[in-house]
Amino acid sequence: MPPNRTMGPIEWLLLIALSIIWGGSFFFAKIALTELPPFCVVLGRVGIAAVALNVLVRGLGHRMPASVVAWRPFFIMGALNNLVPFSLIVWGQTQIASGLASILNATTPLFTVVLAHFLTGDEKLTANRSAGVVLGIGGVATMIGPEALTGLDRHILGELAVIGAALSYAFAGIFGRRFRGQPPLVTATGQVTATTVMLLPLVLFVDRPWLLPMPGSLAWGAVIGLALLCTAVAYIIFFRILSAAGATNLLLVTFLIPVSALLLGTTLLHEHIEPRQLAGMVLIGLGLAAIDGRLLAFARARFGKPQRRTL
Repeated sequence: MPPNRTMGPIEWLLLIALSIIWGGSFFFAKIALTELPPFCVVLGRVGIAAVALNVLVRGLGHRMPASVVAWRPFFIMGALNNLVPFSLIVWGQTQIASGLASILNATTPLFTVVLAHFLTGDEKLTANRSAGVVLGIGGVATMIGPEALTGLDRHILGELAVIGAALSYAFAGIFGRRFRGQPPLVTATGQVTATTVMLLPLVLFVDRPWLLPMPGSLAWGAVIGLALLCTAVAYIIFFRILSAAGATNLLLVTFLIPVSALLLGTTLLHEHIEPRQLAGMVLIGLGLAAIDGRLLAFARARFGKPQRRTL
């Protein structure tokens, strides 16, 4: 049985980049929701991304599968990785604060570690991974602060929606392993195209967009940002990391998203970092180091029990 995989420098850089990109998705979604209903926001996100990615696939000379059987995994992945979680998170954000949503979304690696143990052969549960997930969730909660937890259970449906999205992401990370031999661009294009096909009749039936007022430029800009940056570009990176590092390592990104949002706020908006936020980032860093394993292995080798000398 192959050992649990660790990530190299390139995968870590891609993971950080993905966390920065997805850190902006909550912001874009909040703006879009001021003028559009949830399903329309999700359709705009995946639909525009699907058009852009299909144009890119053709431009780079790739070919999408032609048979119905070959498209079946894309539809399953699209449901698990886009349709279900996007819809649940966007709707959940109409019920609960973004800070609380970030904490609940950070349970994704916890679900992934447990599911991967039972559903895969090379991503088994270890003490390091268990400790890392606990430290990571604790770090996110510490960084966001206790005020994000006020009103917990008053909006239980919104909370359950985001937790359901986290569980769906975990299943998606494991199912997506089957696309390892495929170019990340093709996989990303297939899943968002399939999601668009599944979501279109739902939007027409539920939201009836022809009856809605035309959204303003700010809402359109937010949807385009969600589509091109947070979906098209993000999923090319997503499947590149998944292919190289596995589902458990990939979904560590949910720990890094709040960190990225905080650092972007301090650098671009000159926001102040509070001590609890620094403490949270330290806990997240320790959690990532525990799951990665190499730092702990080095510490054991360097500071382990000294060998007994024989006379």
